[in-house]
Amino acid sequence: MRQTDQTRALAAAVLAARAAGKLMRANLRARKTISSSTQYDIKLELDVRCQKLIERSLRARFPQIALLGEEGASGDSHAAQRWVVDPIDGTVNFSYSVPHACVSIALQERTGPAAGYADGYETLVGVVYDPFCDELWTATKGRPPRLNGIPIRVSRRRKLKESLVAIGFAKSPEDLQATLPAFLQVVPRVRKIRIMGAAALSLAYVATGRFDAYIERGISLWDIAAGGFLVECAGGDFWREPRTDHRYRMVASNGLLARQLPRPG
Repeated sequence: MRQTDQTRALAAAVLAARAAGKLMRANLRARKTISSSTQYDIKLELDVRCQKLIERSLRARFPQIALLGEEGASGDSHAAQRWVVDPIDGTVNFSYSVPHACVSIALQERTGPAAGYADGYETLVGVVYDPFCDELWTATKGRPPRLNGIPIRVSRRRKLKESLVAIGFAKSPEDLQATLPAFLQVVPRVRKIRIMGAAALSLAYVATGRFDAYIERGISLWDIAAGGFLVECAGGDFWREPRTDHRYRMVASNGLLARQLPRPG
């Protein structure tokens, strides 16, 4: 995809993210309709509404591009390009009216087995929008990422003992158990651990230098596609390895700390 097309795609993703963010903001303190729930996760009717809103907005401008989202897929699954969408990343936070959640939209292109993800796609465009802080992260391939229009970069901290590290505990018992050793290994070695509950925002915080690293196992593609791209574009290291279909274990960092951080089992 040419740079001019990436710029058009970025503009479309920003419009879609802001529209979904407006809907989230209007419903933060409203009573939520729960579609399904488990001990570790909640699905809201608003998740579906936000994804449909995003899909309509993107399809109006790029009707040929497929979409893969947390709330389902549409379009040609073999298309050369796809949007990867998490309409509300941090749904549990949002369902409890905790204002730490975001919209995540990435545009990916199929380039073959050597691409950045297990199914042969690489990310070209990334948008993460926090509607509660009105913070918009944007990036296109080959250009520095921005936060509300201002260029950002990962932190320069080299000492783990001075670092602020985020960690996530995914939903399955297997993932929880596999992540605990990494958690116990990191806790005594860093300044502080943070468990924030919105993967895309934690990745955006690494890209901005607020966090020095973020670790999680059992994370979904739509949680990390845009945020991981921000980290890479900001000069950081974004290691990921596929576990099952569209699920990964990952460690994102400023790059300087990458060798000192454990990878969840």
